[in-house]
Amino acid sequence: QVQLVESGGGLVQAGGSLRLSCAASGRLFSKYGMGWCRQAPGKEREFVAAISWNGGRTYYADSVKGRFTISRDNAKNTVYLQMNSLKPEDTAVYYCTRDRTALGLGQKLEDFGSWGQGTQVTVSS
Repeated sequence: QVQLVESGGGLVQAGGSLRLSCAASGRLFSKYGMGWCRQAPGKEREFVAAISWNGGRTYYADSVKGRFTISRDNAKNTVYLQMNSLKPEDTAVYYCTRDRTALGLGQKLEDFGSWGQGTQVTVSS
């Protein structure tokens, strides 16, 4: 069972930037695609970004494309989400997550299994 611990959330003004980190436990980190999802108050959880097991492929929701960048460091068992040009509508709890299957690249919520506890991102206007 993998454990995922997010950090880096906070309060930022619109147009600002934040970098989220997710530290994963276990020896199989480099075998799985990883992703970020978010859930805003009163809304359903939604997919944000995903990265393949070796970092060679990435996939983004249309709402964040061109503003967010997902990356990973397999030597550190860590995945990142660089968020630039933040908007108030990006306000949400952001969750780190892992693909259900090894060597996959999830592109929707159902593709992911393990979840972190989440980190709050608040963007003020």
